[in-house]
Amino acid sequence: MKNNEESRMKKTTILLALLLAAFAGPSLYAQTVGVLVQDSARMFPGYTIFAPQQATTTYLIDKDGQVVHTWPGRYRTGHAVRLLSDGSIIRAGTPSVKDPLAGGGAGGSLDRFTWDGERVWSYLYYSDSGRQHHDLDIMPNGNVLFSAWYPVSRATALGLGRIDSLLTDTTLWFERIIELRPIGADSGEIVWMWDAQQHLIQDVDPAKPNYGVVSEHPELININAGGTNKGWLHMNAIAYNPERDEVIASLHGLDEFIVIKRSTGAIVYRWGNPMNYGRGTAADEKLFGQHDTKWIKTGLPGAGHITVFNNGNGRPGGNATVLEELVPPIDASGNYVLESGKAFGPTEAVWQYAGQQGETFYAQNISGWSRQPNGNAVICLGPVGTFLEVTMQGDLVWKYVSPVGLNGIVTQGQIPMNSNVFKISRIPFDHPALVGRNLAPMGKLEDGPLSVFEAPMLEGVHIEHAPGAEVARISADVQQHLQICAYDVLGRLLEVVFDGELDQSVRTVRVPRGTQILVAKARP
Repeated sequence: MKNNEESRMKKTTILLALLLAAFAGPSLYAQTVGVLVQDSARMFPGYTIFAPQQATTTYLIDKDGQVVHTWPGRYRTGHAVRLLSDGSIIRAGTPSVKDPLAGGGAGGSLDRFTWDGERVWSYLYYSDSGRQHHDLDIMPNGNVLFSAWYPVSRATALGLGRIDSLLTDTTLWFERIIELRPIGADSGEIVWMWDAQQHLIQDVDPAKPNYGVVSEHPELININAGGTNKGWLHMNAIAYNPERDEVIASLHGLDEFIVIKRSTGAIVYRWGNPMNYGRGTAADEKLFGQHDTKWIKTGLPGAGHITVFNNGNGRPGGNATVLEELVPPIDASGNYVLESGKAFGPTEAVWQYAGQQGETFYAQNISGWSRQPNGNAVICLGPVGTFLEVTMQGDLVWKYVSPVGLNGIVTQGQIPMNSNVFKISRIPFDHPALVGRNLAPMGKLEDGPLSVFEAPMLEGVHIEHAPGAEVARISADVQQHLQICAYDVLGRLLEVVFDGELDQSVRTVRVPRGTQILVAKARP
C-alpha cells in the first residue's frame, strides 16, 4: 500500500511540474537568446550593430541586449552594413535570391538610410552581367567599395586557359571590386575597378594567353587553382587601407586573401595557401574557407596587422575555427617582402583564439571578428547568430545570441531558426554617429512578440513615416475602410492611429512616441 501511495504521489508531482511548465511560459526554460554572459568591467564599452540575414531591419543594441536604435531596410541583407559618421547606414540588400547570379552571399542593391529611417540613396547592381555580393567598405571620400560577380561563357573560360575538367557549368564567375561615387538619389559613377580576369596566369597551354610559370608570378592568379565551383574565387570580404592605399580581398574559393595596390591594380601580397602560386604543399596551407579579412586600424592595438576569421572548413584533423592576427612582412621602405622561391610570410599568427577550453568552436560560413581599443576581440559566429567578446588572454566577457530568425523574433526559451548574421561591429560611445542621439533603451528583442517589421503592406496604401517621428502621411489609391496601427521596436501594438475611410487625399495623422512601424490593415 505504501509503495502504491508513493508511486501515485510521484506521478502527481511529475504531472504538476509538466502543467506548470506548460502554463508558465519560457521563464521555466533555460535561457536561449539575448545576453548569456556579461562581465561589464572587462568589456569594451559601446554598442553593437548587426543586420540579421532573415530581416530587413538593422539593430543597435547595448551590452544588456537592449535595443537603442533601429534602421529600416527594403530588402533582406545582402550582406554587409556600415555605419557612417552622420548616423546613416549603407546597407547591401538582396532584391531576389533567384537568378541572375544566385549564390551564397548574393546581394544586388545598396541603400543609404538616415538615422531617422529615410532612404536617401539607392543603387542597383543586379543583372545578367554582374551582381553585388557579400561585402562593402566606405572610402574616406565617401565612395562605396563593393565586390561583384560576373559570368563568362564556357568557351571564354577555355580560351583563358581553364582546364575543361574544372568547368562544371555553362559559365565561370569572375570577380570585380568596384569603387562607386554615389550621385543623387539613385545613381552612381564607377571611378575605379579591379577585375580578376586581368590578373591571370595558366601553365597548361602555351597557345593561350597568360601562359607562364606559376611559381615565378605570385602577383597573378592561376585560373586553374581552387575547385570546380563556377564561383571559383568567391570573394567574401573586402576592406580599404587609406594609409597604404591598398585593398584586401578574401578569396574563399582559393583559401587565401590577396592585397591589391589600388594605384596599379597589382597583387602585392597574398597569404593562406601558397600552393595557389606554386610555392608550397598541402602542409603549408593556413586558411580554410576564411572570411572577414581586414587591417587593424590606426590607434588600435596591433595597428597595421591583418585579422582573418579562419572558418576551418576541411582543416586537416577536422573542422575547427581559429581567429588569426598576422604581422605582414613589410620592409623599411614599406614593401612586402618575398624571398626568391619561397612563400609569403609569416609562418605563424602573432595571436590566435580557438574558443574556450573543452568547447567546439566552429562556424561553417560567414562570420568575422575585430580588435577593440582595449585589446579585446569582438566576434560574430555567423551561422548561429552568436556574438562574443574575449580578452587578449582568451577570457569570455560577453555572449549574446540573436533572437531574430526565419520566422521573426523568438521569445526567451525558444531557439530561432536560420538566425544567420554576416558580421557585426562594436560602436564606441564617442562615435560621431551617436553624438546628440537619443539612445534610451527600448527593450530587449526577445521580450516582445514576433516582429511585425516584415508584415506585407496592403496594395495601393501609402504611408510616409520616419521611425521615431510623431506624425505620418497616409493615403490610398482606392477609397477603402482601413485601420493604421502603430508598433514599437519590439513589435508591440501602441495604438490604432487611424480607423476610417481613406482615399487619394493625403492625411496627416499623429502617432505615439516610440513608433517604429505603421501597418495598414483591412478593418475587421
